[in-house]
Amino acid sequence: MTTELEMLTWATALTILLWIPYTLARIMNVGLLPTLTYKSDDTPLAAWATRAKKAHANAIENLAPFAVLVLVAHQLDISNTATTSAAVAYFWLRLAHFITYTANVPFGRTVTFAGAWGAQLCILFQILTLGAGS
Repeated sequence: MTTELEMLTWATALTILLWIPYTLARIMNVGLLPTLTYKSDDTPLAAWATRAKKAHANAIENLAPFAVLVLVAHQLDISNTATTSAAVAYFWLRLAHFITYTANVPFGRTVTFAGAWGAQLCILFQILTLGAGS
């Protein structure tokens, strides 16, 4: 497995797990049964849990383009220092995005989002330059 595919797997695993903190917050706030029966859907979450939920939604939105880029690069047999570094950076920046967004770290959300976006652009650039005509 290439580093890019491994990082896609780890990014997917991370995204799969990001619902847990804000769901546990809801359970702690209103109880298990109201949470499981959706009776508490209108009950506001704690501010940090609301941010965690938004960070999870953002992770889902960004996983799709990252996955497409990694899979296209793999299909075209494009794997180099730029793509592997970008894939590793993407994973760690997405993790940092969740943490900084949830913790409300000033500028953390913006910097980590922009970094992960830049990592995607790096892979895209490699595809467009090395994969042209393939």
